[in-house]
Amino acid sequence: MHTALYIFSSILIIISFVPLIRNDYWTFRVFEYPRLQKLVLTIVSLVLLVIFCEKTTIFYIYITLLSGTIIYLTKQILPFTPIGKKQILRAKKDIPDQSISIMISNVFEDNTNYQGCIAEIKKTGADVVLLLETSHKWMEELREATDAYPFRIEKPIDNTYGMLLYSKLELKDSEVKFLVEDDIPSIHTKVILPSDELVQLYAVHPTPPVPNENPRSTERDKELLMIADEAEKSELPVIVCGDLNDVAWSYTTELFLKTSQLLDPRRGRFFLNTFHAHHFFMRFPLDHIFCSTDFKLKRMKRLYNFNSDHFPILTELQYERSADIEQEENTLDVDQEDIALAKEKKEKC
Repeated sequence: MHTALYIFSSILIIISFVPLIRNDYWTFRVFEYPRLQKLVLTIVSLVLLVIFCEKTTIFYIYITLLSGTIIYLTKQILPFTPIGKKQILRAKKDIPDQSISIMISNVFEDNTNYQGCIAEIKKTGADVVLLLETSHKWMEELREATDAYPFRIEKPIDNTYGMLLYSKLELKDSEVKFLVEDDIPSIHTKVILPSDELVQLYAVHPTPPVPNENPRSTERDKELLMIADEAEKSELPVIVCGDLNDVAWSYTTELFLKTSQLLDPRRGRFFLNTFHAHHFFMRFPLDHIFCSTDFKLKRMKRLYNFNSDHFPILTELQYERSADIEQEENTLDVDQEDIALAKEKKEKC
């Protein structure tokens, strides 16, 4: 019993600090995902050691190591709880013609519950609907709901990386780009709000660092950092959304936020875990929406799952000219080390 507890504790300590090794290989990156789960298991392990193990030198060494691990993991998680600082302020007044609601859903290509997806699209009535992992079959089956959207960018691909974007608001200068990989698209478009304000929108879905998809995070990181560059240089208000295949607290997501100077509505509020929809204890925030300091948050919530492995999410943002002044201090500070790291990652592949 004692030996098993020490082995279990050792594994938890190792996998908690492995992500500090900034290697792109999946064995290092994948352990960034279950940070909350590692925290819970580490606390349980510490309690079990106190209850069942003799108070020897090795016991006190492990208690110290586990306590340090708990402090480290807690520090990483706190920004995504109500204790953390909110990056995006709540909109205090409703300005409908300066608002935009966006539904994001990774439908899971093999899923056949088309009616469930149709029902969610109709129920939310979002201004913009982004659907990921969408094949040609999915595109045709959703016509009942998507025909209500006059503006569209459709790039169905039967490789789990198809993208469909539908909008009630006019779209301008729309492009589908393949920034890093020839079969992984991203959508670049401008949305015209009812107030005639232009918003630059990027929709992304890079590959995850897992053995059956891509053993490295290199391509994912490069695509996200290329989008970050475009976002930072844009003179328009910016929204980046999609399934980033990266968790909100990873160092690469933080690097994206630093170099793009965008804000994360999760910070100071909640995790809003979206994957895996069918496994309660193994859920992570993989689907994201980030925006420039020009926006305030009206609402953000998780929607009903229709047999996908991801929960859909709905986010409503409001453009306010004064928001930039109120929130300019809320962006993450970027230093020369961050800039150098981002440059190094973009030069890979």
